[in-house]
Amino acid sequence: MMQREETLHMMTKKKVRCCILDFCIWLLFHLQRKIQRKQCQSFGRNNFHRHLRGHLVQIRMSKGTVNNHTGFILVSANGGLNQQRVAVCNAVAVASLLNATLVIPKFLYSNVWKDPSQFSDIYQEETFMHTLKNDINIIKELPSHLRSLDLEAIGSLVTDADLAKEATPNEYIKNILPILLRNGIVHFLGFGNRLGFDPLPYDLQKLRCKCNFHALKFVPKIQKIGSLLVKRIRKYDSARSMLDKQLLGNFISSIPSGEQVNIASSSKYLALHLRFEVDMVAYSMCDFGGGENETRELQAYREEHFPLLLERLKKVKPLSPAELRKMGRCPLTPEEAALVLAGLGFSSGAYIYLAGSQIYGGKSRMRPVINLYPNIVTKEDLLSPTELAPFRNFSSQLAALDFIACAASDVFAMTDSGSQLSSLVSGFRIYYGGGNAPTLRPSKKRLAAILQENSTIRWQSFENRIRKMIEEGQRVHIRGFGRSIYRQPRCNECMCKHQ
Repeated sequence: MMQREETLHMMTKKKVRCCILDFCIWLLFHLQRKIQRKQCQSFGRNNFHRHLRGHLVQIRMSKGTVNNHTGFILVSANGGLNQQRVAVCNAVAVASLLNATLVIPKFLYSNVWKDPSQFSDIYQEETFMHTLKNDINIIKELPSHLRSLDLEAIGSLVTDADLAKEATPNEYIKNILPILLRNGIVHFLGFGNRLGFDPLPYDLQKLRCKCNFHALKFVPKIQKIGSLLVKRIRKYDSARSMLDKQLLGNFISSIPSGEQVNIASSSKYLALHLRFEVDMVAYSMCDFGGGENETRELQAYREEHFPLLLERLKKVKPLSPAELRKMGRCPLTPEEAALVLAGLGFSSGAYIYLAGSQIYGGKSRMRPVINLYPNIVTKEDLLSPTELAPFRNFSSQLAALDFIACAASDVFAMTDSGSQLSSLVSGFRIYYGGGNAPTLRPSKKRLAAILQENSTIRWQSFENRIRKMIEEGQRVHIRGFGRSIYRQPRCNECMCKHQ
């Protein structure tokens, strides 16, 4: 006893507080598993976790802080539409974790995307704030007395270099909360995938899910043209499922009673997200059969856009294009994507919506695919120049139209499972699809092995192996530890919802 008392007396008050903090964090994460076994509840705060996390914050709060408010969080999200969407959802979770007020996120201008769109140009601000009003404080603008602060000078600017990828709540509480309490404000610059998925308190996972699947709704301008796009593909005016209503709101009518026959006779379509843009092709370091012209062109693109990649490659022995393809690191070409669809039994008459940016190689690269599947359409084919005019020069808003068309499709096929659009669309289809929204996800590694046998493999064997590959990707899995809740929402924190 005497020894223990002497040890305690030697500890400073600061160390005592840190020990209490670490214990509370440990307790929070270890109680999470027990709480997850309880019956599903509607979205909102988990009172236990909120209460405990409130005490975690109070331990580090300075005197005079009112209403458990630690300060303001600013977020400047980079990337395209889908990277920014993930950043917004993560920012909501971080603001809740730190008991801070979130300023509606800003979107950084990118020389790649060249889109000046801001949050209110893409998402409904009032819906966003109203949906989350019981979870966190959200304001549109920073209070005037804080706008003139030099955040970098006072140490409130936090970049991606200051935070690990997939950071834990513990890292935010230990590293970010002190800044917030000291200065009353933190600005996350370039904020993206800077919050891990596990371990995370149960209510924070639910909050991210609530943000992604409920709070972020496209603005009427996007919903209106998105509804025209879907109606023209289907040749049918009413919603087929909850998916349609969530995507398009009041711009698509509910399913009329007694019209199931009309629904069955409307056009069904497959949406294909073909990731074969020049930036992805160049970054992959793969060879796509274009000879010396392709090699020079892609190298020039890397030198302009990916200088850090080239510097990194100088320090290691690069893998050959053949090795990269064997490892499944090469993007699927349009021809390979068409072979997969043919192997699955899609006939030449299949109606296919093609999503994505400009295909590298243009018409010459797409010609074999269009010869096999002549009914390939894009938003530019289905919408008039006048209808598309408000979206010109706004790549994120155009990407939102692709998001809608892909999520609403009868079948969605992707060529790159790492794509944010493909991941978010497949998650949306799981969440709202009711088990009737299949997603085709080929394995690039397995497909490369199959295609290596192109000179000896018979068509029937090719079909069997392709179908087996896709069927294995169709198996229903509960979200695994550390997996994205946006892509794989099959878990209690996300799928247990009340409408």
